[in-house]
Amino acid sequence: MGYPTTAVERDAERNQGWFAAVLKGARDLRSARAFLQGEPIDELDMLALLRLAVPVALLEALAQVPPWSDRPRVLGAICLNGRAPRSLCQRLLPALYWRDLADVAVCPRVEGGVRARAEALLKERLPDLRPGERITLGRLATPAVLRALLAESDSRILDAALQNPRLTESDLAGLLQQPYTPRPLLEAVAACGRWQASYAVRLALVLQPRTPVAIALAQLTSLQGHDLREVAENPALAPLVQAAAARVAARAGRG
Repeated sequence: MGYPTTAVERDAERNQGWFAAVLKGARDLRSARAFLQGEPIDELDMLALLRLAVPVALLEALAQVPPWSDRPRVLGAICLNGRAPRSLCQRLLPALYWRDLADVAVCPRVEGGVRARAEALLKERLPDLRPGERITLGRLATPAVLRALLAESDSRILDAALQNPRLTESDLAGLLQQPYTPRPLLEAVAACGRWQASYAVRLALVLQPRTPVAIALAQLTSLQGHDLREVAENPALAPLVQAAAARVAARAGRG
């Protein structure tokens, strides 16, 4: 009675005691370094420990003591720990894997300057990421990184980025209004079910001179009268789009 009866319970009891021993042995930087150098620790256990509010001394020691200081996943977990000092995180970020940088960039526990630096490093590394990695990143990236991904020509990357819940209607409409919006993005937006119900996005597609004529024409019947008149009077748009907008506006006016 009272003893763990399953492997899960035994592991939980063991980890509880081990975590307590680690926390006790990390009172300051010197003791934390000594503890890490003298104690064999599994990486998964260390990653689990770093999800807790551990002493700052332990975080600093991990960044200095091999083999932990050479393990990007552990360094990423340090940066994701809410108690990690900004200076420590800034020092570790360049050594992180791209996925850990993405996690840091979206983590609300992480200080804003650290998140911004993680975003900047991600954007620098985009050309080196494989297409599959950029697709995965598109689904979870922050708006700053999304803007770079939405400039890609690969439709799979664009589709993933357009489904990202962090992409807002106003951000996407703003991108569509840029002078040199890439044609692949215009085509991907028009085909994306998520954005077909957005009036602001449909209007931005029509008002973008680089939008293929067939796509622009397909949006006209859903536009309001004053927007149709704006389209009809916009000399930057294709004459066919202007004329069609004028006809739709006239019919709507008679109705």
